[in-house]
Amino acid sequence: MHHTYYQHRDTMTIKFYAPLWGNNLAFESFCKQVKEAGYQGVEMDLPQETKQKDLLLAILKDHDLELVGQYYQSFETDPKANLNSYEKYLRHLIAANPVLINCQTGKDYFALEENLPLFQVAERLSKDSGIPITHETHRGKCLYAAPVAKQYFESLPNLRICLNISHWCNVHESLLEDQKEIVDLAISRTDHIHSRVGHAEGPQVNDPRAPEWETALDAHLNWWGKVIELHRNSDRDLTICTEFGPYPYMPTFPYSEKPLANQWEINVYMMNLLKNRFHI
Repeated sequence: MHHTYYQHRDTMTIKFYAPLWGNNLAFESFCKQVKEAGYQGVEMDLPQETKQKDLLLAILKDHDLELVGQYYQSFETDPKANLNSYEKYLRHLIAANPVLINCQTGKDYFALEENLPLFQVAERLSKDSGIPITHETHRGKCLYAAPVAKQYFESLPNLRICLNISHWCNVHESLLEDQKEIVDLAISRTDHIHSRVGHAEGPQVNDPRAPEWETALDAHLNWWGKVIELHRNSDRDLTICTEFGPYPYMPTFPYSEKPLANQWEINVYMMNLLKNRFHI
């Protein structure tokens, strides 16, 4: 009698996406570079102009790259106008059938009851389309601070987030040592990660490979590891965008404005660091 042994394999997937943010190459060249580096897709917004949008989507498809749609255009200072624009942008992204949409939702100075309709619209559109929508923990937006986010988590049991915890480190001027409970709550609500390393005085360290940032890097790796563990234990897919940005997130030398480090190299480094550390 023959026994067949199968190696155990989790059915959940962890996929990596490159940010379009900061790219200066032609889109075709960028996609080639992204694919060759080992990414599964790109996180980006889409132009409103149909022909241009269709061209970008065709290039992504040609390179077998997935799309994470990005909404960042929360510019309207009036809550009603902001809501109308938000729905328009979300519908525009949904039409492209991305694997996920990540939103910089609302405004930090809108009241809770002014921001809540945005989440309700997103939940309805997500349900109707089957496309997950996450809301990013981002300065200047709804979820800009840990205790503020807690109010939204309590009001919205289905709220799922993009954990960009670098912003909270900056807002709270710490590595959040004294806010473990709310950080754990945020981790439990996370479906998408922006793997940028922040610190007490800014949302982006100049180079995560440098030894002076080891404490900050380790804190972030610990948070991301908890998200990965939760997703593996519940067999749920996870998406990660390596989102170190260009100037002004990337510090530069004065006068010459030369970046202190290479954004692209850092993002690829972060992807490979996470793959190796968490056996992805």
